[in-house]
Amino acid sequence: MSETTTPQPGTSGMQFGIFSVSDITTDPTTGRTPSEAERIRDIVTIAKHAEEVGLDVFALGEHHNPPFFSSSPTTTLAYIGAQTENLILSTATTLITTNDPVKIAEDYSMLQHLTGGRVDLVMGRGNTGPVYPWFGQDIRQGLPLAIENYALLRQLWDQDVVDWEGKFRSPLQGFTATPRPLDGVAPFVWHGSIRTPEIAEQAAYYGDGFFANNIFWPKEHYQRLIALYRQRYAHYGHGTPEQAIVGLGGQAFMAKNSQDAVNAFRPYFDNAPVYGHGPAMEDFTEMTPLTVGSPQQVIDRYAAMRDYYGDYQRQLFLMDHAGLPLKTVLEQLDLLGGEVVPVLRRELAQNRPANVPDAPTHAARVKAAYGDAEPRQARPTAAGGNNLTAGGPYQDTPAAAPKAGSAFGSAATR
Repeated sequence: MSETTTPQPGTSGMQFGIFSVSDITTDPTTGRTPSEAERIRDIVTIAKHAEEVGLDVFALGEHHNPPFFSSSPTTTLAYIGAQTENLILSTATTLITTNDPVKIAEDYSMLQHLTGGRVDLVMGRGNTGPVYPWFGQDIRQGLPLAIENYALLRQLWDQDVVDWEGKFRSPLQGFTATPRPLDGVAPFVWHGSIRTPEIAEQAAYYGDGFFANNIFWPKEHYQRLIALYRQRYAHYGHGTPEQAIVGLGGQAFMAKNSQDAVNAFRPYFDNAPVYGHGPAMEDFTEMTPLTVGSPQQVIDRYAAMRDYYGDYQRQLFLMDHAGLPLKTVLEQLDLLGGEVVPVLRRELAQNRPANVPDAPTHAARVKAAYGDAEPRQARPTAAGGNNLTAGGPYQDTPAAAPKAGSAFGSAATR
């Protein structure tokens, strides 16, 4: 690991971390394919090492088909949360279209409690069309599902007792999702998109974050999406366009000598399912944020992201894909945490306007909701589980509950 002193996480107002798509890919240099068990163990090691090198966030995707292993992100994140202290645990995608919003509400509130609030989510529709019928849904309804399911999820987190009737699931009457969100503050939500302006609009409507996973297409496409999100964020009264909460994806492979990085990564790029047999690596790195070279080249590339997208709050890197062995991934994290991120923290903090918000954390959001008052902690009443009598099943601590977020939760009937 590098000797460079790593600053405390989050000191620049930005969060840096890694995300995994959980692929199980043959190493093209050895012909060896890791087992599911090995990759699952390795991802825990990778997440723990991300915290050790001073990164802020570990995010894990959701897939329900080979060659991916991460069908249950909450299980994995809870296990990682028990072995880390400061790492924010997120999802690279939570499938809002094919997961039941009730189950999402309960699973991630539970994860909040277990980790002391170190949880947020990236909502998305995923990139695997067959997942819709596997979970009883119609892909042609993907966008309406995303809108309705998220509206219900917001209500389940923001209201103790929910009456609901929509198009895509059975009605709810007097339903309470348990446990209630920690401190009465739901996990922060990013809406992930690579191509869909309606998702940018949805993020803006709620005042949520927008995560542009800009790893495959040229920057001009994502500039348009992020500009739309910022404009609509201001339109809905959440703040100025510059105050909108933006996250970006990224990819890097590094070596002290840039040509060594190119030589080492080329067989992985050429054979990986997500890259292989497409553009040459040099063309791909020119068109996208993939940076293969020295740590300084990565610093230069990502310090310039602000010029394209404005000041933003979260930068995640894809590091454990394409069949790279665990040893190599850990070495990449040493370079990322030891040499790249400390410099990016300093450079992206320079001339950052005072009105640009810091990256969201549970503690900051609790402070914004309550000030110096005691946060709300829901407690069952003598009514037990009967949601329709005795004023519902919960009573508050003396502190009042925070104000609910955007009123879009009532928009399911639109």
